Amino acid sequence: MSTFVLVPGACHGGWWYEPLAQLLEQDGHAAIPLTLAGLEHEPRLDRLITLATHVDQVAASVPEDADTVLVGHSYAGSVITGVADRFPGRIAALVYLDAFLPETGDSCWSLTNDDQRAWYVAGCARTGYGVDPLPFFDRRARPQPVATLLQALELTGAWRDVPTKHYVAASWPGESPMTLSTRRAEADPTMAVHYWNTRHNVMAEGPDLVLQLLRALPGYAAERAEP
Repeated sequence: MSTFVLVPGACHGGWWYEPLAQLLEQDGHAAIPLTLAGLEHEPRLDRLITLATHVDQVAASVPEDADTVLVGHSYAGSVITGVADRFPGRIAALVYLDAFLPETGDSCWSLTNDDQRAWYVAGCARTGYGVDPLPFFDRRARPQPVATLLQALELTGAWRDVPTKHYVAASWPGESPMTLSTRRAEADPTMAVHYWNTRHNVMAEGPDLVLQLLRALPGYAAERAEP
């Protein structure tokens, strides 16, 4: 049995992955769709939540005795990279769903484009604490703690030892905020790159594409539960 730790993008919670998690569990695997600190339905606003906070939270969800697949969407690309860099030996695969692909010293702010930076600034003007969801986001979306988008990630490079790495590039109507990350993935011979004709919210039309990708990971098919 594999363990899939599913980390959502900015402003989203574990609910984003629930349909996928149910299908993974039907296949006989463990699935952990996480809601990151500060993104709860009623989050505490009296504590500083940074990128390091989220890396620590996800790291605590990775079991010591199981092959773990880390799946990260958008912002969560930085989170899963930080976790894999901490103990690459526990991670069987990294899956980046139209996500940031950081190097040491990068933040989401440094990796993205001007349109996204403008959202970060305008979005946190109301509270100074969290970046408000964009108007078209799901009603369950919550403000993203702004420090998570600004803190730089310090990496040793150990995450590159993870044996299987996949990167999905989604379609954007204009310049993708993930352009730099996609170029890095394309230049990495250890990274399989996929180009999907979906919007950035790759789960908007259901979990089928993501499930198909995960089912193709080494060892998955042999472990699928019998119908």
